[in-house]
Amino acid sequence: MAFNKLTVLPQGVEILLPNGSPLTDIEYETPQRLISFGCRSGACGACVVEVVEGLDSLGEKDLDELDFLEDLGRGDGNYRLACQCRLWGEATVRAAD
Repeated sequence: MAFNKLTVLPQGVEILLPNGSPLTDIEYETPQRLISFGCRSGACGACVVEVVEGLDSLGEKDLDELDFLEDLGRGDGNYRLACQCRLWGEATVRAAD
């Protein structure tokens, strides 16, 4: 099984997750609350992250995620809903304010 590294800023914590894992799995890998997860269905916006590196490693945004990010004022740039991402390579994310 292949593993990929996810780095979460500002803490700089590195987590190895199996290829294709949802980012919500980081909750099982560390006791720290690195990203706030709320509904886990892409409807609350608690888990917005800015992708610093590896945008292509998190899969494609679907239309619902794109629309919701625009509603949150995060439609431009490298923002994602962490609960909607799966890790397919190395990536670095920063929890959005």
